[in-house]
Amino acid sequence: MKVLKGIGVSPGVAIGPAYILITGRVKIARRVISPEVVEQEIARFRQAVEETIRDLEAVKEHIPKEMVQPLSIIDAHILMLKDPGLIRETENFIRTYLVNAEWALRKVYERYKKLFAEFRDAYLQERIHDLEHLIDRVILTLQGLNNSQIQLSEPAIIVAHDLSPADTARLRPDTTQAFVTEVGSRTSHTAIVARSLGLPAVVAVAGILEEVTPGDTLIVDGLSGEVIINPSEEILAEFQDRRLKCQERRAILFKEAEKPAVTLDGHRVAIKANLELVDEIPLVLEYGAEGIGLYRTEYLYVTRRELPSEEDLFSAYRQVVEGVRPRPVTIRTLDLGGDKFASELDLPEEINPALGLRAIRLCLKNPSLFKVQLRAILRASAYGRVRIMFPMISGFSELLEAKRLLEEVKEELRREDIPFDEEVPVGAMIEVPSAAAIADLLAREVDFFSIGTNDLIQYALAIDRGNEQVAHLYEPLHPGILRLIQQTVIAGHEAGIEVAMCGEMAGDLLYVPFLVGLGLDELSMNPQTIPAVKILVRSLSYARCQELAKKALHLPHPAEIRSLLEEELKSLNLDLPWEGLAG
Repeated sequence: MKVLKGIGVSPGVAIGPAYILITGRVKIARRVISPEVVEQEIARFRQAVEETIRDLEAVKEHIPKEMVQPLSIIDAHILMLKDPGLIRETENFIRTYLVNAEWALRKVYERYKKLFAEFRDAYLQERIHDLEHLIDRVILTLQGLNNSQIQLSEPAIIVAHDLSPADTARLRPDTTQAFVTEVGSRTSHTAIVARSLGLPAVVAVAGILEEVTPGDTLIVDGLSGEVIINPSEEILAEFQDRRLKCQERRAILFKEAEKPAVTLDGHRVAIKANLELVDEIPLVLEYGAEGIGLYRTEYLYVTRRELPSEEDLFSAYRQVVEGVRPRPVTIRTLDLGGDKFASELDLPEEINPALGLRAIRLCLKNPSLFKVQLRAILRASAYGRVRIMFPMISGFSELLEAKRLLEEVKEELRREDIPFDEEVPVGAMIEVPSAAAIADLLAREVDFFSIGTNDLIQYALAIDRGNEQVAHLYEPLHPGILRLIQQTVIAGHEAGIEVAMCGEMAGDLLYVPFLVGLGLDELSMNPQTIPAVKILVRSLSYARCQELAKKALHLPHPAEIRSLLEEELKSLNLDLPWEGLAG
């Protein structure tokens, strides 16, 4: 027997034989073509794209209409393949370098991949995997290779290097018991589709293909992330019992998702979702979000060479606002570095972009770029409840200048007789230590705060999570971090404004009692975490959480604080998937 550990992305326990699926990138060669056949090669490329789109349309036909998440994800992928920028760049590459379509398409993808890798937003970085799957699918079509549905003669557990969302949507729950992959993440679209299908899934299991042979008996725990190869009879019996309990727990989570998060003694906390793409709105609503606490707006900028127009942005924002109406949407203004716009804005290269011209700094240096987005957001505010949030505020003057430009845009819209919400709330993200230090001053100028813990932790502790030499020092429970959060909450409440949190801490079940005790008004997280967080909040006493927070703030070591919070969860005796749904 051997036990491997990965990331559980879709809860449930499956027991069955292993089916090895060989996947991976197809090797291609650079082939020089003559100028006379360029248009023929472009036609071959276009035909492959059209065939791939038809294939994705066929995938949709096998997805039940009530399963809105997989359907919306496949729709988004079809739109990506139809993107004029992607098609135009590939065709230009073929014409310019006189190469075959496969090589041109792969090179265009590599440019996108390099671009996405530079973003600090992990969620945004993961979206490049969707494009990678699509590019590989078109290349397979160009080479005439079969893309047909996986055929299983008997129920089995699929083991593969990776699965695309479309491959996952093709899986039949009557024959596929679960799947395990060597790569992947909790927020990938493949994981979302697996949850929609109710398929237990574990990703990021390093070396699984080297350890498993076809027919091996596997236990897959999509909650804990465990994969057990050839288990003993005793372990087998234990997991059969766990499988039944997991099914019961999942039913409870969804049944409770729509109820508000109110503590036993009447304290209410708003539970909202972080959103990246319009196609994820059905997922947000199904999991019971009370609105969008963080709408990241970078996607329309990073998927094209040219800057998006005001109409491009307005159309996307309006879709989101109308899609969740009457729930509110907090739209974060552009949070990218100048490296993305160097060619368009004539900006110099930076030695340290993470500490350079990015987010609100970039927008203030380039008012025309900023005002286009502000116009689009304000116009969208006429179609639902919108809040505007400025990222990476580090000082008072930045905030005032951002608000001044917002007022300029409002005046322009008034002169043009374009409707918008005159009272649209304005907020600041607290993710730079200097902002937390002057939160009392900033609170005078905004309607709300939202604490971005991901960057607050990195900047406060001087830790780059991507640097393996220091990543272990990234500690949300560092006393300094907890006190910065407390200071921000106190400053906001004394000024009479709401304080939210939209970083990863907000969706980690271990931290929720502490955050509730500090008095945070809103927690915004990945949608999948919402049902469990709501159940937890409804099991808490606000008074007890306040005492817990007070005690935690006086402990000097993160390990002591963690132990305190773990004991608190155990004392609640709730049968919730702490590890599987946290964060």
